[in-house]
Amino acid sequence: MAASPNYKVFNSENQYRASFHDPSEAAVFIGIMGEGWTIRNGHSKRNILWHEGYEEQSASESYDFVLEIVTRREEEHLIS
Repeated sequence: MAASPNYKVFNSENQYRASFHDPSEAAVFIGIMGEGWTIRNGHSKRNILWHEGYEEQSASESYDFVLEIVTRREEEHLIS
């Protein structure tokens, strides 16, 4: 049996909408959906890795940028 995807996507009303194994795939989805959507590592708000509309640029501008930010924030979370 395959593992459950780590990356959870929530809408601007904090409702769980999708999950992905790859943060780049989550970036594509969130880039379409728009402001207020989040990518999290799990379901908790404290694990928000990307908040569309509150970052330096939108997810649709660069999926690689989203991957870079998400990866860095995951590493920072593991260290602290």
